[in-house]
Amino acid sequence: MHHIKAIVTNRAGRKVESRGFSLTELKNAGLNKQDAKKIGIPLDVKRKSVHDENVQTLKAQAEKAKAEAKPKEPKPETKPEEKKPKKKAKS
Repeated sequence: MHHIKAIVTNRAGRKVESRGFSLTELKNAGLNKQDAKKIGIPLDVKRKSVHDENVQTLKAQAEKAKAEAKPKEPKPETKPEEKKPKKKAKS
């Protein structure tokens, strides 16, 4: 998987790559920190800004990751073991 970068505007008004996506951008895309870590999305907790371009990028990346994810096989059901009564210790 290639590395994705968040885009932010600097003080001069130019778009530049940042360290990662903000928590608010993750939230708007329907992800949380754990999901981002599993997918491999960089996170920048210092950033507070939200850019719609980044939210769209996150949504697209999340959909791509879900499509690539292998479906889990259901676990075979086992019968619960019967509990045996415990013997009391003699004193």
